[in-house]
Amino acid sequence: MNVLVAGGTGFIGTHLCMELHERGHDVTALSRSPDEADLPPEIDRAMGDASAYDSIVEEVEGHDAVVNLVSLSPLYEPPEGTSHQEVHLGGTKNLVRACEERGVDRFVQMSALGADADGATDYIRSKGRAESVVTGSDLEWTIVRPSVVFGDGGEFVDFTKQLTTPHITGLPGGGKTRFQPIWVGDLVPMLADILEDDTHVGETYEFAGPQVATLADVTELAYAAEGKSVTIVPIPMELTKLGLTAAKPVPFIPFGPDQARSLEMDNTLADNDVTAFGFDLEELTTLKEFLGLEVEAPAAD
Repeated sequence: MNVLVAGGTGFIGTHLCMELHERGHDVTALSRSPDEADLPPEIDRAMGDASAYDSIVEEVEGHDAVVNLVSLSPLYEPPEGTSHQEVHLGGTKNLVRACEERGVDRFVQMSALGADADGATDYIRSKGRAESVVTGSDLEWTIVRPSVVFGDGGEFVDFTKQLTTPHITGLPGGGKTRFQPIWVGDLVPMLADILEDDTHVGETYEFAGPQVATLADVTELAYAAEGKSVTIVPIPMELTKLGLTAAKPVPFIPFGPDQARSLEMDNTLADNDVTAFGFDLEELTTLKEFLGLEVEAPAAD
C-alpha cells in the first residue's frame, strides 16, 4: 500500500511512518518542514501545508490512502497567525477535497476524545467539525479519537512540568482533572491495522490507556522520574481562568483561557475500543512504566 501521512514528521506521525515502513508499505511523510524529520531515507518526504490546498493536492495524488495527523496541540495556545479552526477544520477540508478529486479512496482521520462541534473549547469544536467533513465525504473513512498520547517525542509530561515547579506547586483545581493517557507505541500499531483491514471502514474508534490518572498524579510521576518530590497546592479554577485570560497577550506564557476550560473536562472513557484490536487493557503500557517507575516484583524462590 502507498500511504501519505499528513503530519508525518510530528510526534505520532514519525512513529506511524516507521510502523508502516516496517510492515512493508510505501510511505510518504507530508509536512511543512519535511527535511527536519528524523526518518530513514527509505521513507519519502513531501512539503505541503494542509491549510493551503494548492500545496498538497499534487502530493496526495497517486496514493492508496491518506492518514490525517495534522494537528495543533490542545495544551498550548495556537501560534500567532493560525487557529484550531484553520488547521483542523480547514486542513481536513483540503485533504478530503484533494483525495476526492485525485482518486484516493481510503482516509483515516485522527480526531480527539470528546470531539464535539458544540464543545467547550475551540480545539474540541474544531475536531468535531472536522469529523463531520470526513463522514460527509465519499471516502472510505475511519475516525480515531485517542485520549492524550505520551511517549518519546511527546509533550504531555513536559507540559505538566511547564505548568508546575518541583517541591511545591499550585495546580488548577488541585490537579483533579482526569486523563487516561495512551502510549504511542500502543496506539500506532492500531492505526496501521486500520489501514490494512477494510472492516474498519466507516467506524469511529475511541482509544485510551489502561489507567486513569489525575493531573496531580501525572505531575508527581514526572518529578519522581527525576528523583524529585512535589507537594500540590490547589488553585481555584475561576482564579486560573481569570489569570490565564489576563496573561493571554504575554508571548512567553503559552497557555490561555481555552486551556483553562479544558482543565475542567475529564479526558477518559468507559468503553475502550483497544479491545477490538486484540488488546487487553492489562497489556498496555502505563505512564508509570514508561517513566521507568514500575518495579517488577522479585521472582519467587
